Amino acid sequence: MQVFWFIPTHGDGRYLGTATGGRTVNFPYLRQLAQAVDHLGFSGALLPTGRSCEDAWIVASSLLAVTKRMRFLVAVRPGLISPSAAARMAATFDRLSGGRLLINVVTGGDPVELAGDGVHLDHDTRYELTDEFLTIWREVMQGREVDFNGQHLKVKGGKLLFPPVQHPYPPLYFGGSSPAGQKVAARHADVYLTWGEPPAQVAKKIDQVRKLAGDQGRTLRFGIRLHVIVRETEQEAWDAADRLIRYVDDETIAAAQRIFSRFDSEGQHRMSQLHGGKKSNLQISPNLWAGVGLVRGGAGTALVGDPRTVAERMKEYASIGIETFILSGYPHLEEAYRTAELLFPELPVAKKTADSSPHLYSPFGEMVANDYFPKQKGVVADG
Repeated sequence: MQVFWFIPTHGDGRYLGTATGGRTVNFPYLRQLAQAVDHLGFSGALLPTGRSCEDAWIVASSLLAVTKRMRFLVAVRPGLISPSAAARMAATFDRLSGGRLLINVVTGGDPVELAGDGVHLDHDTRYELTDEFLTIWREVMQGREVDFNGQHLKVKGGKLLFPPVQHPYPPLYFGGSSPAGQKVAARHADVYLTWGEPPAQVAKKIDQVRKLAGDQGRTLRFGIRLHVIVRETEQEAWDAADRLIRYVDDETIAAAQRIFSRFDSEGQHRMSQLHGGKKSNLQISPNLWAGVGLVRGGAGTALVGDPRTVAERMKEYASIGIETFILSGYPHLEEAYRTAELLFPELPVAKKTADSSPHLYSPFGEMVANDYFPKQKGVVADG
């Protein structure tokens, strides 16, 4: 099981939908968070993309020198950059990082945002463009000289002089719930991503994409994007979920949902349908809570519970084919520690930390009475 964390370049805080408890996301904070991800044993981290975020490539590049092993899942945006230029960026990052790059292909789902970036295509046409983009990108990344004359993109003599470290190229992660999106994923993706819908819905989506990929003679891996609220007890976790949206009022929900309704993203529509814009019935599946999606676009659900219960829910997703879990929590620094310390022991993950000496760095807590190492459950040994 691969467990990733999230770098919140669009903002962070203790509560949703309010400036109360808000946190400045500057370079010192991003460095703290990346180094926590690196040290705690996460596989890596996803960096978001869009006009509400700091640029993912610049942020990821700035964090390379302060991390050692974590991988960076960074977005490419077809339509905003040429595939050949995107290939050079990816190869450079992969080489300088020693093979720590993963690519998140984001077609985009907000027509207003896309228009501001110069993309004036309807939903399905954007996926046609994405298909052409990835056809060129994959060929260039494999060292081939490319001549391509498509409906949307034209390249003459596209080539890459300095190859990536990873062969044939950094893995492609791709999410798309619509038929057009799934078709592109089946042709090009290495890992198909879904947002955190109930397991039965995720299983249906996986079956659809797996069949489409099979028709192309390909096999894919699968991942899911979720928030997580894990505490020592079930009640503490649900109390934390309630606190997270304590300042979210009906006016804020309505304003957020009006904006999300303009999106032509099938995935966003499916997220919004889970809660219907109301706080009254947010547990949509056992331990799956839709409260985040009341005011946040994209991933809108969280797994909530004690460590063993959350782990069992994750294993339920794993049983239907999910291998990669991209998690997050508010605030992200503290929740990265909670997730690693409480949840990792319940999961089949290879926990590797930056500090390897068992004698100097083992997590024993605070020394007791200047003399005793506490036991795991906080019981001091008899002297």
